[in-house]
Amino acid sequence: MKTSAWLLTLSALLLLAVLASVAWGSAQLDVAQVWAIVRGQVLQRIGVVVTPDWPVQHFQIVWMIRLPRVLMAMLVGAGLALVGVVMQAVVRNPLADPYMLGVSSGASVGAVSVLAWGVFAAAGLYAIAAGAFIGALAATVLVYLLAQQGGRIPPARLILSGVAVGYMLMGVTSLIVITSGQRDLASALMTWTMGSLASTQWTALGLPAAVLLAGMALLLAQARQLNALLAGDETAATLGVAAEGLRRQLFVVVSLLTGVMVAVSGAIGFVGLVIPHITRMLVGCEHRRVLPVSALLGALFLVLVDGAARTWFAPMEIPVGVITAFIGGPFFIAMLWRRAAREER
Repeated sequence: MKTSAWLLTLSALLLLAVLASVAWGSAQLDVAQVWAIVRGQVLQRIGVVVTPDWPVQHFQIVWMIRLPRVLMAMLVGAGLALVGVVMQAVVRNPLADPYMLGVSSGASVGAVSVLAWGVFAAAGLYAIAAGAFIGALAATVLVYLLAQQGGRIPPARLILSGVAVGYMLMGVTSLIVITSGQRDLASALMTWTMGSLASTQWTALGLPAAVLLAGMALLLAQARQLNALLAGDETAATLGVAAEGLRRQLFVVVSLLTGVMVAVSGAIGFVGLVIPHITRMLVGCEHRRVLPVSALLGALFLVLVDGAARTWFAPMEIPVGVITAFIGGPFFIAMLWRRAAREER
């Protein structure tokens, strides 16, 4: 009952946040009119005739500009939250996060490589996502190998390995931009290093939505195995879970989710760190509850952050990653202090 209540509450809050975020902006719109436009367009697409009673300019702002961006914020927030949940279970480290562990930096290298050199051009519209996936997978494997010590992964070593790999890959990204001879790549680099959802179009929503739904279904099917991993490899073995094989499968899922989300939004940090912890405070550690609640909470969080990024300093727009860093940085420091205090006791 508690989990169901949270799912219903977060779903309602997410709907309200979407409507409010679409209404916010340099041109303020009425929430009721936003709902009327969205409802009218949905009804028209299922064959119901609707007579428009709103200005064309408002339709353009709501349907063509703001709504795709807000929906992308939902998808990216949910995806990054799921990645954080899985990574923290796989490596048994509450500080694990795709940004902190260099996975997002690896995805950025892959995405920028596509733009600079035309890698994976055969993939067409999905070339950037393919490059980001390969880069994220390579970074994940590298960090995992570097962090191992005697068959174990000490938390401090994992974080240090992730930070080192992340900085190295950021340097690789800069080197690709400098040597490519393409001035336009500098703005693309800024997008991936700071995160942005600007200029999102409807055509960009299909791939992240499909990957998110498939990833959620797969992870929910493996919720029991994730619970076992969180309890440790020995416990997992007694429950019939092959820990190493499962880790390899989950690394692929994590890399795919991270790669696709970075390809469409850039490297937005700390969502995968903050949201899983808040979720566990609400519904406990059982992954059948944690996964859906984390996805909704992550979607709600990034919709609100993106709305703030668009409006706080209007007409100037702040990259989404800047605000998540202001929120996630102090959260990360507080977690470090908490762990240190616990170890001293």
